[in-house]
Amino acid sequence: MTSPLVVGVPGTTLRTAIGEMEGVEFVEWDMSGPAPVSEFDIVVQPYMGATKKLAALEGVTAKLVQSQSIGYDGVDDVLPPGNVFANASSVHETSTAELTLALILAVQRGIPDFVRAADEGRWAPARYASLADRTVLILGYGGVGKAIEDRLLPFEVNVVRVATRARDDDRGHIHGIDELPALLPEADIVVVGVPLTESTTGLVDDAFLTSMRDGALLVNIARGAVADTDAILRQAESGRLRFALDVTDPEPLPDGHSLFALPNVLVSPHVGGATTAMMPRMARLVREQIERMQRGDDPVNVVLRT
Repeated sequence: MTSPLVVGVPGTTLRTAIGEMEGVEFVEWDMSGPAPVSEFDIVVQPYMGATKKLAALEGVTAKLVQSQSIGYDGVDDVLPPGNVFANASSVHETSTAELTLALILAVQRGIPDFVRAADEGRWAPARYASLADRTVLILGYGGVGKAIEDRLLPFEVNVVRVATRARDDDRGHIHGIDELPALLPEADIVVVGVPLTESTTGLVDDAFLTSMRDGALLVNIARGAVADTDAILRQAESGRLRFALDVTDPEPLPDGHSLFALPNVLVSPHVGGATTAMMPRMARLVREQIERMQRGDDPVNVVLRT
């Protein structure tokens, strides 16, 4: 008789969403204490801010470590040797793209101003910039970038795509990141969606922001450390640029931080993937990994081997 797969899940919410699976023994473990078993076939990492918890896998055997996030910055510094790590590609792209569009539309159409006026009991009509006919530069053209583009195109915008290297696909040309100095001055809206790496840390700095045209909007849905917070604050306080930030550095942004008070800055608290779509999609991914392992197939979404 074949032994059941041992799958570690961080809590009852994901366990319930996955449902019953034949030939699987589920073990709840949030990595905050010693592992309840010494060997896992699959262990699912807790969501948000749990990178340091991966150190709990020291001395534990796992065939696959499954993340609940797309980004995996810092994982290679913590994950013990001998592990295979998969990210949560396919889980968060749709919700993150939804929030990106929401942030863009809110700023372009003056929604924060209307809310502030309503809080004061004032009727405050005004003419704001459209999204239609704007040039939107998407910096980072992975799954999230593509999902954002899919949702932008019906708004009749000109999309400029930028990735690590230049290439072409069925939608046309994708520019290389080395072309940014020439591209940034032409964009009305810049969406930053690059992974956090050594080369992208601090990418959005004074020079980057100074290259953007007056009145342009920068949207960061990547990682806070991709951008220099002091540089953002200087540009925001001058009133020259507008910002919509789902991620910040530090994070969370401290209470009373100057960015909160600026009318040309919209801050959301890193909620790109935090919707009702997440858990069913995460459960679907875990089920797929289980079924692939039961068949003897390789897992999907492997991004790191230590």
